[in-house]
Amino acid sequence: MKKQLLIIVLAIFSVVIGGAFSSFATERIVGNEYSVEKIKPKVAIRAHPFNLKQVRLLDGPFKEAMERDRKYLHRLDADRLLHNFRVNAGLASSAKPLGGWEGPNVELRGHTVGHYLSACALMYASTGDERLKNKADYIVRELAKCQRSLGKTGYLSAYPESFIDRVEAGKPVWAPWYTLHKIYAGLLDMYIHCGNKQALEVVEGMAVWAKMRTDRLNEEQMQRMLRNEFGGMNEVFANLYAVTGNPDHLLLAQRFDHKVIFESLLRHEDRLKGLHANTQIPKIIGAAREYEMAGDKRYYEVATFFWDEVVDCRMYSIGGTSNFEHWRTEPCVLAEEISVESAETCCTYNMLKLTRHLFQWSAQPKYADYYERALYNQILASQSPENGMMMYYVAMKPGHFKVFNLPNESFWCCTGTGLENHAKYGNSIYFYDDEDLFVNLFIASELKWTEKELAIRQETKFPERDNTTLIIKAKKPTKIAVRIRIPYWATNGVMVKINGEPQEVTAVPSSYLTLQRIWKDGDTIEVTMPMSLHLHRMPDDASVVCIMYGPLVLGGELGTEKLTHEMQYVANQRSQHNAPSIEVPHLITDNNDVNAWVKPVLDKALTFRTVNVGRPYDVTLVPFYKLYGQRYSIYWSLNTEQKYVKILEERKKQREKEAAEKAARQKKIAEQLVDSVKIADELSEREHNLQVKDSYSGEYAQKNWRDARGGGWFSYDMKVLPDVPMTLECTYWGNDAGRTFEILVDDVSLGTVEIEEGHRDKFFYKEYKIPFEATKSEKLVTVKFKAPEQGFAGGVFGLLILKEK
Repeated sequence: MKKQLLIIVLAIFSVVIGGAFSSFATERIVGNEYSVEKIKPKVAIRAHPFNLKQVRLLDGPFKEAMERDRKYLHRLDADRLLHNFRVNAGLASSAKPLGGWEGPNVELRGHTVGHYLSACALMYASTGDERLKNKADYIVRELAKCQRSLGKTGYLSAYPESFIDRVEAGKPVWAPWYTLHKIYAGLLDMYIHCGNKQALEVVEGMAVWAKMRTDRLNEEQMQRMLRNEFGGMNEVFANLYAVTGNPDHLLLAQRFDHKVIFESLLRHEDRLKGLHANTQIPKIIGAAREYEMAGDKRYYEVATFFWDEVVDCRMYSIGGTSNFEHWRTEPCVLAEEISVESAETCCTYNMLKLTRHLFQWSAQPKYADYYERALYNQILASQSPENGMMMYYVAMKPGHFKVFNLPNESFWCCTGTGLENHAKYGNSIYFYDDEDLFVNLFIASELKWTEKELAIRQETKFPERDNTTLIIKAKKPTKIAVRIRIPYWATNGVMVKINGEPQEVTAVPSSYLTLQRIWKDGDTIEVTMPMSLHLHRMPDDASVVCIMYGPLVLGGELGTEKLTHEMQYVANQRSQHNAPSIEVPHLITDNNDVNAWVKPVLDKALTFRTVNVGRPYDVTLVPFYKLYGQRYSIYWSLNTEQKYVKILEERKKQREKEAAEKAARQKKIAEQLVDSVKIADELSEREHNLQVKDSYSGEYAQKNWRDARGGGWFSYDMKVLPDVPMTLECTYWGNDAGRTFEILVDDVSLGTVEIEEGHRDKFFYKEYKIPFEATKSEKLVTVKFKAPEQGFAGGVFGLLILKEK
């Protein structure tokens, strides 16, 4: 009888408070996200993240993005994802292989499976989707079979272990440890978020193998191996240490510390110029996690100095970083770094992971400010609202357009991180400590703070509207401090009401407003933060500007001229780099007050238009995350009339120069061409008797390329004239500068050649005189490109035989 009465009382209580605590009797979720950890951080944590299971998104743009992602996760075929793992393990597979970077002959194959497991685990934690959990559990079971089939070492991958031999030897190979990191991380996420113990067993076996492989390397050999991109291996082993307590895993994490990177950061020296951006950021995430697990303050210095340098000096307005995947300049030199290949989305994914660590240590609002900027303007903006597909680069080049992956034919690195991005929006809205609740993001959501027996429902239309309301659901009156972030952009004051009563508050931009009291069930907090227009200028050129409204980057709608649907969904992320471009308006005014020449469009939320400043026309501006299906511009040239006239004159001269160069080249080809190879064209290469060893081909910027790697080579038989001196002309891509290799004609070396500096971001031609003795009396010669043992030959994008003029 007592038991029945208790059940009735609990049921009535649940109804009264809207079901906020319906899970208390069956499940107690620990607030810390790493609730399965055996080892707790050795450093003070100021703000703890809530477990994803405690946060549920409500209707709004983030939930819509999450649901699109969830549909895509359901659509992907598990057996197709597993195909390369089964083949590598000698197991039968009847599945059709996936394309793109998951193709059976692509060295990075397998990385998407790791991302997929992480995404399913995060989505399950965020939504409770049992079907996705079951699908991911199936993949874990099948991976365990592959691991057993591969032997007793614990090795598991979609490619042979010989790839690790190559990276240890310093031979060219596409980032095998990077791919392994994704698999480790995916399995570990399945354990942390889904409780899959088999996933932990598999990843521990993989860790045993990794220890065996790295134990046989001395420190010099290990550091040499780390020149090849290895993802966040130090992070994942530190995470594995946290959940197992096995000290070997922490030592293994520290073996993956890339000392040449860490040491310069420890000295507070920015030596990032020339480095591949997304190779470095995961290393620093690892340093942050090692700081938490080992307590070594040096890791703190590495992580915080790195974050400051990247965010303050190497960041676009959208919160993204990198250009052509690299940091190519000294700090705060960005005005010329605006291209079709700016802001790799993986970089932002990783910068957000790093930012969460740094925020947890100090609860400084600058970290949450950055998080909001990048989340709205790159992560949310990088997903297609049509079908949930993801972007690789977010082009900064004015007049370009968004380019997304194809469902089964792409699988770029940013496809993988994209699967995760939209599954975990709930992980940084709220944080807590013993007495404080931090409200960092204004996203419609509901939080169950189980330990406090509180629920907080955030109802908001932000950023469509400039306010948010927090509704408290409390089992009993509870004293806590609600700390609401006042963003950097809230420069027009903040208004607060508690239970409808206005409060006298002082709110400073980029700070926290603390509301401390005993909160009762039904209490409400309404916060209004008026947004305003403001300019974000390039640090090295104030005339290159981005227009923002509150936290939102506004993109200019530039129409669909010379743009098709097929150009926006591609297998090759770089296939549209040379797509037809359009003229983009300049903004011409002497007035630096953006409010004077950008005005809201009536009856259209978050829509603005320039007024009498656009040349040759004014433009409509909308939030970049909403802009889709047309060309756009984020950055604008803002100049006076006099400067604009000079720009037009310079542009005219440049066009005339380019036209003259094009005409001269056409004339040269017409007069001197003897033979040509269409690179990576099956018919042309067969006609020219292509022979290869360790050679690869592909497409970049609508041009085909071929290269050779690690001592490999490729050759063509080409026509020559027997009585006239011949010249070999090669087309190269300027960003391959520094590659050295040998060119031979009928085994006669033309010497070691180098792709020259000075042609950044463009294709260029290079001529090599062929010794007359090599072609005299010949009709065909064999042209061979030979790579050094630890380098590349090419890529070659074009190949001609010309007679000397």
